[in-house]
Amino acid sequence: MERIDYFIKRALLVLPTFIGITLLCFGLIQFVPGGPVEQAIMGMKGIGEGEHRAASGSAETVTERQRMEIEAYYGFDQPFHLRYKKWLIDDKIGMQMASYRYPDKTAWELIRGRFAVSMIFGVTGLLLSYLICIPLGIAKALRHNSVFDVTSSIVIFIGYAIPPFALGMILKMLFGGTVDGLWDVFPTAGFHSDDYANLGTIGRVHDIFMHMFLPVLCYVIGNFAILTLLMKNSLIEQISRDYVRTVLAKGGSYSRAIWGHAVRNSLIPIATGIGAILTVMFAGSVIIEQVFEIPGMGRLSLEAIVGRDYPVFMGILALTSILGLLGNILSDLCYVLIDPRINFQRQ
Repeated sequence: MERIDYFIKRALLVLPTFIGITLLCFGLIQFVPGGPVEQAIMGMKGIGEGEHRAASGSAETVTERQRMEIEAYYGFDQPFHLRYKKWLIDDKIGMQMASYRYPDKTAWELIRGRFAVSMIFGVTGLLLSYLICIPLGIAKALRHNSVFDVTSSIVIFIGYAIPPFALGMILKMLFGGTVDGLWDVFPTAGFHSDDYANLGTIGRVHDIFMHMFLPVLCYVIGNFAILTLLMKNSLIEQISRDYVRTVLAKGGSYSRAIWGHAVRNSLIPIATGIGAILTVMFAGSVIIEQVFEIPGMGRLSLEAIVGRDYPVFMGILALTSILGLLGNILSDLCYVLIDPRINFQRQ
C-alpha cells in the first residue's frame, strides 16, 4: 500500500514540477537579449545598408511605433503571466505556435517530422548500450584483475576519452570514403538515401541500418565506460555481501549465488538510467546528430537555440520535461520489479 501511495504522490508532482521547469525557462527566454523582437529590428535596420543606403537612410532607425507593432506581433506587449498562460493553455504547451524560422509550420509539425528518426536512433543506441555493457560488466566482475579485465578497461577508457564529435569524424574518414584510399562502406550523412521511397521493405531496413550504424556506434561507445564499470563495481560489491556467503555455506553452487542472487541485486543502480529511454528517444544526441547530419530532435533543438526559434525550443523542452519526469517514475518502478523488498516509505 505504501508503494501505491508513493507512486500516486510522484504522479501528482509531475504537473507542478513541469510548470516550474517551463515557467523558469519561459521567463529566461523572454528576457534574454537577441530575441525575435531584436532580430526583427536588426533586420529592418539592415534594409538601408549596401547599395540602398543612400536611398533608404530613414530605414536605419526604427520608430517606437514600429517597435510596438513588432512586440505586438510576437505577443511581447502582453504581461508575462498572460504570455505564459497563452503558451501553456491556448497554444497547448506551445505546440500550436508558429515557428519563428518557418512561419508556415507550427512547432508540433516540425517536432513531429523528427519523431521517428530520434525514436529509432535513441532507442537503438540505448538498448544496445545496456545489452552490451551489462554482460560485459558481469564478465569483468567475475574476472576481476585478469588480463581480460585490464585489457577491456583500457579499450573502454580509450573510447570514452575520445569526444563524440571527434570519434564521429574519425569514423566518417575511416569508413565513409571521405579520405582517398580508405574504405567507403557507410553513408556519412542523413537518415536514408534519396531513393528510399523506391526501395522494398528489406531494402529500406538495410538502407536505414547503413545510415545509422556509425552514429549509433558513437553513441554506444560514449556510454560504454559508465555503464560497464557501474555494473562491474555493483556486482563486485554484491558478491562480497553476507547473503552470497550464506548461499555458499548452505551448499548452494557459486553459479546460483551469482546468477540467482548477486546479479539481480547489482542491477538496481543500472535501473536509474532506464527511465532515460523516454527522454533519449526524443532528444537523441545533439552532437552526434550534428556530425552525421541526422534530422532528429537533438539537431532540431540546436537549430532552434541558435536561431532563437523559441516556440520550437519550448515545445521540445516541454516534451522532454514530461518524459523525463515520467522516466523517473519508471526508474522507481524498475527498482520494485528488480528488488520487491525496496520500501519507499519514509523512516
